[in-house]
Amino acid sequence: MISKEEMDRIDSQGMYKIYDKWPEIANKYYNSDFESIESTGIDHIVFSGMGGSGSINDIFSSIFSKTDIRISLIKGYELPKSVNQKTLVVSTSVSGNSVETLAILKSAKNKKCKNIGFASGGLMEKFCLKNSIEFRKISMYQNPRSSFPSFLYGMLKTLQEILPLKKTDVISSIKSIKSLSKEISSDNLTENNSAINMAKWITEIPVIYYPYGLQSVAIRFKNSLQENTKEHAMVENIIEASHNGIVSWEGNKKLKPILIRGKDDHKKTKQRWEIFKQYFNEKKIDFYELSSVNGNILTKSINLIYLLDYASIYLSILKKTNPSPVDSINFIRTRL
Repeated sequence: MISKEEMDRIDSQGMYKIYDKWPEIANKYYNSDFESIESTGIDHIVFSGMGGSGSINDIFSSIFSKTDIRISLIKGYELPKSVNQKTLVVSTSVSGNSVETLAILKSAKNKKCKNIGFASGGLMEKFCLKNSIEFRKISMYQNPRSSFPSFLYGMLKTLQEILPLKKTDVISSIKSIKSLSKEISSDNLTENNSAINMAKWITEIPVIYYPYGLQSVAIRFKNSLQENTKEHAMVENIIEASHNGIVSWEGNKKLKPILIRGKDDHKKTKQRWEIFKQYFNEKKIDFYELSSVNGNILTKSINLIYLLDYASIYLSILKKTNPSPVDSINFIRTRL
């Protein structure tokens, strides 16, 4: 079993200590004094952000998925041509220096739309203040992926007037991860820690299957595995994979399928899960299955992300890999 001493030695920058505080950080930023942005007449929201910042925006896409508000997720340099006075452009960069997100923020300034930036400082803060653009300064906790709760809940507080969520829904999500923390945090390095057990199971490249509504969770898990363990990971929509990806298992069976299910998946999606499980069993392919908790989409998503992110940290410890450094990203960033 993993020990605290081992975690301190391998995770020398103490990233896991920040994860232990996720419920506390979430509560702090949802109860911050951030003012809500005025949203009258908005029928289109553009969320711009890359990497860890982009994964926060993916959650908002899921939250708004059953509303009449159109959502555009931008992970690049170009604004949709449909941006107009009824559009809210939300630019998120934990560092404040993402060149792609800064380009979107600058483009939005020249459009007849509402514009707001979220960052820990950097070039985005300077640009917003200089150009009188709404801005919310949010603390970065070591790196973008560790800062997920401060930005998510700070943004939830700012966008609360337009969200299809009640305040009780958000509070419920915080209570959910607070309860989960007792099971998966570094205070419980025992055989009852589900995040450690999952990490021990991942001995090959994982293929992460997800249903409609939990794409953000699957992508976040893939990204966290890639950054924390420095290993490859793949994601597949369970319905789409039925038409193509499933054939891959006729060849390479060294990969590890992970099934992420939602408690209220569509009945046809539930049927698909059972067929996949039958297929894997007949082919003697070992798979890992987990389900979301009950509750609203925010509670389901943050609970799964907390569990899966922590599993990626524990896997990095088992692989004796420091989860914090991302030298390859820095290689690209310094050449832009």
